This record gives sequence, C-alpha cells and structure tokens, in this order.
Amino acid sequence: MEPAAIIETFDLTKRYGHQTAVNRLNLAVREGEIFGFLGPNGAGKTTTLLMLLGLSRPTEGYATVCGLNPLRKVREVKRQAGYLPENMGFYGDMDAVQSLEYIARLNGLKQEEIPLKIEEVLELVGLEATGKKKTAAFSRGMKQRLGIAEVLIKEPRLLFLDEPTLGLDPEGAAQLITLIQSLSRKKQMTVLLSSHNLQQVQKMSDRVGIMIGGNLVASGSMASL
Repeated sequence: MEPAAIIETFDLTKRYGHQTAVNRLNLAVREGEIFGFLGPNGAGKTTTLLMLLGLSRPTEGYATVCGLNPLRKVREVKRQAGYLPENMGFYGDMDAVQSLEYIARLNGLKQEEIPLKIEEVLELVGLEATGKKKTAAFSRGMKQRLGIAEVLIKEPRLLFLDEPTLGLDPEGAAQLITLIQSLSRKKQMTVLLSSHNLQQVQKMSDRVGIMIGGNLVASGSMASL
C-alpha cells in the first residue's frame, strides 16, 4: 500500500497577465519520499513552490499541503513545512548559534528547549564545530547547511528546497545530497526539491516530475522515466 499524499495539486494554475507560469498542474507527492521537481530556469518550479506555501495566490485550481489549503491555512502550513529558498539571507554579524536562536524564538520554541535543539540541528547538518565564526565568513556550502538547520529547528513534516546545490562545487554538492537523503530517512521527512540539474535530482530523488514551460510533461520513478 502506497503512503498517503502529503502534497496534492488540482489544475493548479498561475498567470501573470498573458504569461502562464504554471498550467493546470496535477501532482501528488507521497509522505516520506524525496520528490525531485526538474526543469530549466523559468519552467514554473519556484512559482509552484510559492503557491504551495501560500505565498502566491493561484489564478485557477488549488492545492493541499499536509491536508490543508495553503491559502486559507497559511500559518498552519508554515508550522508543518520548512522552506529553503534559492538565495538564503543571513545576518552577517551573527554566528550559527545566534542565527538559530533568533529563528527558534521566531518559531515560538520555549527558551529552555532552544540550546539543546540548536546543538541537535548543528550536529545533523555538520556545523557543530563552527564555534563563533560569523555567517559573513561562511562558504556557500556552509550557508546552505545553516539554512537547512534553520528549517529543521521547528521539526517540519515537509521540506521545500529550491535549487539547494546551486553555486556549490562538486564535493559540496555531493555532501549536501548525502545530507538531504540522510535527513529524509532519519526524520521520516518528505522533501520536495526544485532543480535544473538532472544528475543531482537523479541521485537523491525517489520520484521525479519534469516541468517545461509551466507544464508537467512527465512524472514517475527514474527507472520508469
């Protein structure tokens, strides 16, 4: 028996004037899987992620995330889903611990829980030895890991990653792929990742959907595709 769908879209459509960014998308992502959203820049991948997070209103159709409509239940969706955008921003004068303390407070964690939670997520992403190094001095790969740690601190059921390996060298990309796979298995976390890189999507995804020009042209396992 297949796991239930944690994300579903029903003719999800987004138009900007006469330009259709996403065209009648029908998609189901199963709980616990890594789903790769593959396509070139401008294919509609990021627009889809923003609609799933309730950050952009569909022109037509609708979606459910964790059984919720993200437009009507945006706060509830944000409690259960974490989002790492393509370009993650940090306060450069903070170190990793300070950054995570800030995010933990924003997410309403109890003060007495925060130090242990920070220690846990830093270990998960391999940044436990960063000490007092300011984020301004972090490499691109370290920033991506810290971004994932910030998302993990609220223990989401679902993780949205937009071009997570963009700008990383081959070694850094390989390390991040291993980290994402490990987190999905250890935490039983569903991951929806958007990327234009076929090789990397193929390495880490259980199933893949291919977007071109706003249309989902194929979906399934790598073997079937």
